[in-house]
Amino acid sequence: MSSKSKPRVAVYKFTGCAGCQMELLRLEDELLDIAEKIEFVYFMMAQNRDELECYDICFVEGSVSTPRELQEIKMIRAQTKTLIAFGDCAITGCVPSIKNWLPQSDVEKTVYKNTSPIRSIKINGIGEYVPVDLVLPGCPPHKNLILKAIESSLLGIKPDLRMHAVCMECKLRENVCILTSLGKLCMGPVTRAGCGAICPTYERECEGCYGPMSDANPSALSAEFRKLGISADDLMRKFRKYAGMSKEFRESSGI
Repeated sequence: MSSKSKPRVAVYKFTGCAGCQMELLRLEDELLDIAEKIEFVYFMMAQNRDELECYDICFVEGSVSTPRELQEIKMIRAQTKTLIAFGDCAITGCVPSIKNWLPQSDVEKTVYKNTSPIRSIKINGIGEYVPVDLVLPGCPPHKNLILKAIESSLLGIKPDLRMHAVCMECKLRENVCILTSLGKLCMGPVTRAGCGAICPTYERECEGCYGPMSDANPSALSAEFRKLGISADDLMRKFRKYAGMSKEFRESSGI
């Protein structure tokens, strides 16, 4: 297959830690096979090219936090057939969105002595500004999820992504429920599966890094957390950490 007939793929990074791109590179042997079927025309972590082109598939990691990024995501959307929100920052703002609950000027003064050159806005996922065709949840998404997204895009179908709770994965691994049995503040009942219940398997509470599951009931979980003695402030922090800007968690996050 000639390079001209291959789907043109781009990977962009906005405000984030680059962990999602690192997980993509962690595909290693699988990535070599994928590279025979697609053409990476923009991927700064792997190649030195910076011009905006037309793309069949574009992965965008990171949230929008500056006017430049806002302008860029609109340009990317206009040039892209399938736009993928790549990881929690691109979907809900993730950990960086914690700053949204403080005045912007206070956040800037905490970091910079001279704030006059700073051009920063409230953090949001890219879906706040442009239509998104597919979301890959996680901080970062598991490499198998990334592989499934690429394979499905090549076939012209949407991948079958898990929308059930982490609790289902705990049951499949025959884990003891650390919320009801150990009294730990686990976000698993409202968090989307996909991680394999890594944290609860080692008796560590789920922090919610895959974002809200389908039909999440944060109010009921909040009531259980309050029975365990959590303060109102800590309860809000629980829901703000990874997906506080999501419509499912906004009320529990204090919006």
